[in-house]
Amino acid sequence: MTKYDTYESPFCTRYASEEMQYVFSAQKKFSTFRRLWTALARAEMKLGLDITEEQVAELEANIDNIDFAKAEEREKEVRHDVMSHVYAYGLVCPKAKGIIHLGATSCYVGDNTDVIVMRDALGIIHRKLVNVIANLADFAEKYKDMPCLAYTHLQPAQLTTVGKRATLWMQELLMDLEEIEYRTKNLKLLGQKGTTGTQASFVELFDGDSEKIKKLEQMIAEEMGFDSCFAVSGQTYPRKLDYQVVSALAGLAESCSKFSYDIRLLQNFKEIEEPFEKNQIGSSAMAYKRNPMRSERITALSRYVMIDVLNPAFTAGTQWFERTLDDSANKRIAVAEAFLASDAILNIMLNVTSKLVVYDKVVRQRVMKELPFMATENIMMDAVKKGGDRQQLHEAIRKHSMAAAKVVKEEGGENNLVDLIAADPLFGITKEEILATLQPEHFTGRAPEQVTEFLSEVVRPVLEANKDVLGEKAELSV
Repeated sequence: MTKYDTYESPFCTRYASEEMQYVFSAQKKFSTFRRLWTALARAEMKLGLDITEEQVAELEANIDNIDFAKAEEREKEVRHDVMSHVYAYGLVCPKAKGIIHLGATSCYVGDNTDVIVMRDALGIIHRKLVNVIANLADFAEKYKDMPCLAYTHLQPAQLTTVGKRATLWMQELLMDLEEIEYRTKNLKLLGQKGTTGTQASFVELFDGDSEKIKKLEQMIAEEMGFDSCFAVSGQTYPRKLDYQVVSALAGLAESCSKFSYDIRLLQNFKEIEEPFEKNQIGSSAMAYKRNPMRSERITALSRYVMIDVLNPAFTAGTQWFERTLDDSANKRIAVAEAFLASDAILNIMLNVTSKLVVYDKVVRQRVMKELPFMATENIMMDAVKKGGDRQQLHEAIRKHSMAAAKVVKEEGGENNLVDLIAADPLFGITKEEILATLQPEHFTGRAPEQVTEFLSEVVRPVLEANKDVLGEKAELSV
């Protein structure tokens, strides 16, 4: 049977990076099992158990020497994945065979590995997210002064700038970055808690010496790069941890989805487009089309992650007492795929945000079609300064605006509001005077300043703190 005769996850064949796929690979998982068994044996030796330097060295030397075929063959016999890998490890470590997994239960390697994998995966997400923010910062800086239509209710509202809109995308992504940093910083290992969390097996091994048992846990945590372990647990770490981590990814997906919807709408307006390769085909039937397929993929994958967070939520909320096993099959899929999908989303975000195309003339044209409506208050104020009655002028502008809107909507004509106002003696203002005020830059408020301030005070410090990871690019193969 070839790969074309069986199901393969699109996360592996189309979407997620090889880097993220490795983090959730069997090699990563079971070599981490072995690192944990080595750390356990080393700490037990240092704390006085009958374990030799030679045995620990043998374990250390064979961490990556995994015979998966032997482990799989053994699992078919014993129906236990952890014990099958204890067996496979023992085959290549005959001197240490008798002390592998000493005092531990399956969750010692299973759960601690899961936390380590999540930490490493969060590191990839963090790095890519920082680079997406950096791309958007450059974009915002470049277009901070370019007026564009802003929308409320998807109806033209007061003007903003192209750069200011990008700060709204960045604002949410920075919130996600903070959450990911918080979750990463506060990850804890399970430690070695035993079958019901009481550490009874270690009480037996260390003759009731609680200080040694606590020291053992501290030593393992430090070797694996963690500050601490959960103070108390049942057999597993609290499944709420998976929910918290995947929730951070779901939050990121929400922000990326918002971005992708905006880009898709802007591409419909012909204002901004995602990258379109020289030989890219937009439609199998309509050869002229330039569909926003990358942004649509962001939308699709983001939806998956936002829904996927329900899996760890239900798992956390349905555990029984010190543990049940109905979590295992679900979390193997749900947590891994949340990371694979988030990685895929960020790969596309990196690609799209680095190559956004702005059609400045279209942006300007769309602004100018709506600007007369938005300028009416300024026009009214100028007329008042010339002695006009504010209430009369307001009613006149209301009527002229309705008439101009009718021409645009019902007749398909151009906005003639300026002509209507200039022809009304009530305003005492010429068309030339009105047109002189219709400069879009006069209607963007503090948007350009807000971009400058936001980049300087909020974004640049974050990028400076992460300057060692900047410069990442992402080329998409599909």
